[in-house]
Amino acid sequence: MTVSDNKMVVLGAGWLGQALCLKAKELAWQVQGTHRSREHEHDFQRQFAFAGDELVHDVSLEEAWWVCAIPPRSRSSESNYLATLQAGLELAKQLNCKGFILCSSTGVYPADNGHYDESTIINCQSARQQQLFDAEQLVLSAGGKVLRLAGLVGPGRDPGKFVAGKELSSSSQQVVNMVQQQDVIAAIFSVLENWSSASSIYNVVNPAHPIKADYYQQKCTEQGNQPPTFTNHDKGERIIDGSAIESLSFRYQAPI
Repeated sequence: MTVSDNKMVVLGAGWLGQALCLKAKELAWQVQGTHRSREHEHDFQRQFAFAGDELVHDVSLEEAWWVCAIPPRSRSSESNYLATLQAGLELAKQLNCKGFILCSSTGVYPADNGHYDESTIINCQSARQQQLFDAEQLVLSAGGKVLRLAGLVGPGRDPGKFVAGKELSSSSQQVVNMVQQQDVIAAIFSVLENWSSASSIYNVVNPAHPIKADYYQQKCTEQGNQPPTFTNHDKGERIIDGSAIESLSFRYQAPI
């Protein structure tokens, strides 16, 4: 994980973004990671927020790589997600950024069963799909790249805790599409290292796709928790193919 231009700005230094910042610092990069507050816990943190219609920020790194790790919300009116992303793209341009990566979601793909990859044509059927697609188009039209992330697991996000004892509306026989936090971070660096030859869009999804009943049973057992129940048991395979990014010498390392 070495890139000659060792500067990075991370929009949204939350669960994923802060881990990315810490990894970049470990690799001796200059790093600035944003959040909405003026209060800073880490020396790399910077403010990036809207006050009314005005952007308030203290991001200053020039000629850096930019990564947007702000989680897309289901309703843009609450999160101002697209406006924040647009402001980030404009600021990145002003600061002569080297390249811009958007951490999007595999939620942009249809909810129907099927096998989906980067060549799938997106026909938006929900507000969330539309928001994800619009965000991707903003970044792609600005010359950036998009990583469509599967369900995120890792430190503090153990499926054996967040589904324990719940009734899930999905089928017990539907497969999971998941990826570990550290694999996402490695994928980001892999795209940066191969920027000129990398494709515009990559899925980041662990190749293992167990059914939910087995996956959550195992995770809950590991935590000593009650497994979830399901409202139906219809067989279903909605599989997101995350293999294309392996052409960049990236390999999935962490089990889901």
